[in-house]
Amino acid sequence: MSRQLNFDLPAVAARGRDDFFVSTANGVAVALVEGWRDWPARKLILSGPEGAGKTHLTHVWADLSGARILPAADLAKADIARLAVGNLAVEDADRIAGQDAAETALFHLHNLTLAEGHSLLITARTAPSAWPLGLPDLASRMQGTPTCVLGEPDDALLCAVMMKQFADRQILPSPGTIPYLAKRIARSFRSARDTVEALDALSLSSGRPVNRALAAQLLDNSQG
Repeated sequence: MSRQLNFDLPAVAARGRDDFFVSTANGVAVALVEGWRDWPARKLILSGPEGAGKTHLTHVWADLSGARILPAADLAKADIARLAVGNLAVEDADRIAGQDAAETALFHLHNLTLAEGHSLLITARTAPSAWPLGLPDLASRMQGTPTCVLGEPDDALLCAVMMKQFADRQILPSPGTIPYLAKRIARSFRSARDTVEALDALSLSSGRPVNRALAAQLLDNSQG
């Protein structure tokens, strides 16, 4: 009789193209990333909620284009001239709004990277028009950048997201567990992530495998 063994190991996210599930919620974004050589003005913004797959797609693009990946939080101290020598991805650009040094760095990085003939991918939680940027020139550059929005998951993507998150945690749920969860949790990437994390913790604390019964216990407790 087989048993599922759970170990308290760190989750390691798989970031390859084959690990990314394509659905109606993200199909356009995937096509744009794979067709990056045809981007208008050689730049693109990917926006969407946390967990939508922006970081995963950024890594896919980096593999395709040889790009470096830079968190926007590191912009203020970055060597702009050195970064602009090749294709570049800047993650979470909306989070630097209101930070003068970081905004100025992104403005110069944007201009220099494109002037050198390279491509620029930027990710954010929302479209540029919603970023409270203090630098008008940067705001105009960002709002003039083609933006692709990653939507909240449909049924197929919600199941795929949970399946991947379980796999990243080296957990194999019993058959039927993921569809059971998908019908009962909020349709959002955050809810999928939080549910998988909570089930992992409950499995470890109780010594029980991740199955439908454990999922039912978790959901009953959260609603009680």
